[in-house]
Amino acid sequence: SELIKPYLGSKCKVTEVPKSLIFYMSKHSGPVNEIQWCPVLEQSHMLLSASMDKTVKVWDAVDTGCCLKTYSCHSCAVRAARWSSCGRRILSGGFDSMLHLTDVETGKQIFSSKTEFRISALKFHPTESNVFICGGFSPEVKAWDLRTSKVLRVYKAAVQQTLDILFLPEGREFLTSTDAVSRDSADRTIVAWDFQSAAKISNQIFHERYTCPSLTLHPKESVFVAQTNGNYLALFSAQRPYRINKKKRYEGHKVEGFAVGCEFSPDGTLLVTGSSDGKVFFYNYHTSRIIRTLSAHKEACVSAIFHPVLPSLLATCDWAGEIKIWQ
Repeated sequence: SELIKPYLGSKCKVTEVPKSLIFYMSKHSGPVNEIQWCPVLEQSHMLLSASMDKTVKVWDAVDTGCCLKTYSCHSCAVRAARWSSCGRRILSGGFDSMLHLTDVETGKQIFSSKTEFRISALKFHPTESNVFICGGFSPEVKAWDLRTSKVLRVYKAAVQQTLDILFLPEGREFLTSTDAVSRDSADRTIVAWDFQSAAKISNQIFHERYTCPSLTLHPKESVFVAQTNGNYLALFSAQRPYRINKKKRYEGHKVEGFAVGCEFSPDGTLLVTGSSDGKVFFYNYHTSRIIRTLSAHKEACVSAIFHPVLPSLLATCDWAGEIKIWQ
């Protein structure tokens, strides 16, 4: 994309809050669960979307707003889809319990495997590009190696479902958020794992009785944020013992049981989140105050993600199947 080229070399990009709608994309016939910009910066005009309509789509979301390809390899809702680090493949998992690695160009499956559970979360390892972690409606989370098409390791937690997975920097440790909130205790809501040994490092991280549908890492500081069903974002240290920051709480948006995603801007100054009322909230990371709200969608806005290089470009998606691009 000619629009991206001038920004590729520059280091000091200050993220701005977008003000206007530039593309309205509505080819999905069911809720959009996840969107992700292509991680290869030269190809980051491409946006990936996974939907309840059983499809994964790739869009040109910078130049034209057009759908480039639709992949229909799943027989049920696609809950999670991720770009490979090379940008040539897409990993997807769905409620059909299937994992597929699809070649972006040809649409052919390079790898397919049936799991024992419906898949709700997938994340590639940050430094080992052939390794990913898969979780879902199961007490187990599994690490897979695409070179052997086999499970590398199994992480056993006494939970019903994994809601999200977050690798910490370097990938030696990762976090899972789960639905294990009981009446007497809120432990195990966020669990920290040692990636290599599969040992549980801690399950005493978040002590409030809310589940956390999504987790996100700060791009520069050693902190992460958890979206909570208490209608606020909680801030934690990304180093052991992963303490919560009681002085900062980002509140104003609504979650209400939706898997609402949250993300930091590339420069780390803003925290953006969707909201179950269709709005997008922009928080100042340092002060935790709301900078602006955007009335983006009529249905629940479940994801809002900044473009990795274009300073104010934002993609949002909702429960009606719409994707919008803002600038």
